[in-house]
Amino acid sequence: MRDVVIIGSGCAGGTAAIYAARAGLNPLVVKGYEVGGQLSLTTLVENFPGFPEGIDGPVLVENMKKQAEHFGAEYVDGAVVEADLSERPFRLKIEDEWVEAKALIIASGASARWLGLENEKKLVGHGVSSCATCDGFFYRGKKIMVVGGGDTAMEEANFLTRFSDVTLVHRREEFRASKIMLERAQNNPKIKFVLNTVVDEIFDVTQKLVSKVRLRNVKTGETWEEDVDGLFVAIGHEPNTKVFRGQIETDEEGYIISHGGARTNIPGVFHAGDVQDRVYRQAITAAGAGCMAAMEAERFLAGH
Repeated sequence: MRDVVIIGSGCAGGTAAIYAARAGLNPLVVKGYEVGGQLSLTTLVENFPGFPEGIDGPVLVENMKKQAEHFGAEYVDGAVVEADLSERPFRLKIEDEWVEAKALIIASGASARWLGLENEKKLVGHGVSSCATCDGFFYRGKKIMVVGGGDTAMEEANFLTRFSDVTLVHRREEFRASKIMLERAQNNPKIKFVLNTVVDEIFDVTQKLVSKVRLRNVKTGETWEEDVDGLFVAIGHEPNTKVFRGQIETDEEGYIISHGGARTNIPGVFHAGDVQDRVYRQAITAAGAGCMAAMEAERFLAGH
């Protein structure tokens, strides 16, 4: 039996662990399959307050872990594969072991959808990114390409034109993006659209740096290569909430619906970070949400 179990070890889970541990709740933190969350997939983070020279993403989350452990948090490998939230204490199956919790903080994040190319994951943080706000600054005056056809792609492309011209690649002629977002991108003279086209390959793993991509027109079969410094994959995110579906109230895409503050529809279960946030998805907003969730959990337990 644990007072608090925190699912996720990114900025939201790490901050929640620090606050919960300092409150004497001895939280159990389930690392998840993406240990450290989205920050573990990036390199230099320049927009987290308090680090004027920036800090590597993996170092930042590792520091949070050490800080939480200093106050008594316990981290465990693995992920929650089954959950029963029908009554308290809540029951969670972490890999092969069942654990009971008086309160639960879901900070399992949202995983970026990738193209599924062989070299893609190897170059994340080295020219491949899923966050223009996080990494756009590094490509000032360089060759930028965005892949996608929804609102996220249009928003990322528009944002990135602050730093350079942008080529937007989309596999169809039709777009999923809303009319206003699409028109905003189409009216931006710094965005060039390449339609009916997919990225077949990303170079160059041997240099550990994106240098160019191979494109293919899906209608004609024509292939060609283009020089690229920054490739931004903007085909959406998938919140890691499948194990809670049917119990936690979510929207149609699986993001947790907030019931005020960090509360979910189930008393004693709280949310933090990208698992609920489809708008900002920043390290600092996730950290703030983790603080809120831990404080809510502490108050809940004090009242029960």
